[in-house]
Amino acid sequence: MKMTSRSFSRAALASTLLATTVGASLLLVTSAGAATTLGASAAQTGRYFGTAVSAGKLGDSTYVNLLNREFNMVTAENEMKWDATEPNQGQFNYSGGDRILNQAVSNGKRMRGHALLWYQQQPGWAQNLSGSALRQAAINHVTQVATYYKGKLYSWDVVNEAFADDGSGGRRDSNLQRTGNDWIEAAFRAARAADPGAKLCYNDYNTDGVNPKSTGIYNMVRDFKSRGVPIDCVGFQSHLTNSAPGDYQANLQRFADLGVEVQITELDIAGSNQANAYGAVTRACMAVARCAGITTWGIRDTDSWRTGQNPLLFDGNGNKKAAYNSVLDALNAGGATTTPTTPTTPTTPTTPTTPTTPTTPNPGGCTASVSLNSWNGGFVATVKVTAGASALNGWRVTTVLPAGATVTSAWSAANTGTTGTVTWANVAYNSAVAAGQTTEFGFQGTGSAEGITSTCTAS
Repeated sequence: MKMTSRSFSRAALASTLLATTVGASLLLVTSAGAATTLGASAAQTGRYFGTAVSAGKLGDSTYVNLLNREFNMVTAENEMKWDATEPNQGQFNYSGGDRILNQAVSNGKRMRGHALLWYQQQPGWAQNLSGSALRQAAINHVTQVATYYKGKLYSWDVVNEAFADDGSGGRRDSNLQRTGNDWIEAAFRAARAADPGAKLCYNDYNTDGVNPKSTGIYNMVRDFKSRGVPIDCVGFQSHLTNSAPGDYQANLQRFADLGVEVQITELDIAGSNQANAYGAVTRACMAVARCAGITTWGIRDTDSWRTGQNPLLFDGNGNKKAAYNSVLDALNAGGATTTPTTPTTPTTPTTPTTPTTPTTPNPGGCTASVSLNSWNGGFVATVKVTAGASALNGWRVTTVLPAGATVTSAWSAANTGTTGTVTWANVAYNSAVAAGQTTEFGFQGTGSAEGITSTCTAS
C-alpha cells in the first residue's frame, strides 16, 4: 500500500462481459471471441482486472478514458485510509473515497476498500494514542468507515502490512501491535459486524513466494479459519522487479487451500523482463481457482509511486506497452474458473485453554509427526496428531528441540516451555479427534529444528 508520495521506508520495493453503462469496458469481444480489454478478458473466467485510482487524476481525460475502457475494479489509492477518512478524532470525511466510488459505479465497475488499519498514514491524533485508547479508537474507526460504505464495496483490506520483514515471520512492531496481539482479530470482527456483505482481506508485501513472512501470515489465516474469525481473502501486493518468485503460484495456491480468496492487489513490475514477468504473474492467478483478480498500482508509468522505473502497463502517454499484450494474452488463454467465496459468519472468540488431565487415559493412544519449513535462522513446524484405534478426548505432545532452537510463537496448541523439551496440549476446539483421524498444530521458532523428535499421549 502506497502513500501519495509513496512509502520510501520499504526495503523493496474479473464468455462476455456486459457493459452496464456508457464508458464501461466497451471493447469486449472480437470476431474470434477473444476479449480486447483487460477487464473484459478477466471477466471471461469470473475474475476482475483493476487498478488503483487517485481522485486528483479524475480530471485527466487520458487517465479517465483508460480507466473506463480497461478496468472493471478500482481501489482508492489513498482516499480511504485513516488519515483521509478521520483526520480529527470522531470527525469523518468521505469526499475523496466517494468521488472514486461514484465514478466507478457510474461506469459499471466495482470497488475494493483500502485500507482500514495500517501502521502508516495514521492521522496525527491517532499517532499520539497508545494502549486501550488507541485500540478503542482503531475499532471505532473500522466500525464507522465500514458502516458508512456498507453494501457498496466488493471487499475491504481490513489490515495492511502487519508482519515484519526481519525473517522471523512475526508481527511488525507498531503502535497497533502494542495494543495487544489480538488487534487484527478484533479489527476483522468489527468489520464483519459493520458490513456483513464485504469480503474481508489481509494485505501485505514481500509475501509473493513461500518465505518466513508469507508463512507467518499463512499461519495466522489458518488459525483464524479454525476459530471462526471472519477472514475471506488475502492480498498479495506483488511489487516486483524482472520476475516473480518461482513458487509464486504455489504460494497463492496454499492460501487458497485454506478456503480464502486470493487477490493480487498492487501489482507493478520494473525491469527489462517486464513483459514476461507480467505474463507469468497473470498465468499464475489464472491457474488458481480462488484467485479472484489482479489490481495494478496505477494506470500509466507516470502515475506510479516507483518514479522512473516505468513499472505499469501503459506508458506516460497512455499507450499500451508489451507488458499489456502479455497480460491480455494470458487472460484470454483462460484458466481455472474462479471459485466464489461467501463472507464468513464469525463465531464467538475461543480462548485456548489447557485441558485438565482425565484420570483414565484413552487406551487408543496417538502418534505425532512433524514437518518443517526451514530457512537460515528460523523454522515453522507443523505437527500432525493422529488418533489410534480409539477416539481422543484430549492429547498431549512432547517435542524435543535441538540445542539453539527456541519457540517464538504457536497456534492451535498450548505449550509449556520454549527450548529443549517442550510439551504441547490441545486447546478447546481440537481436543476431540475421531479414531484414525488427525488434527494439527504448529509453532515457529528461531535456530534450526532439524532433528526434532515428537511423541504423543492421550490425555
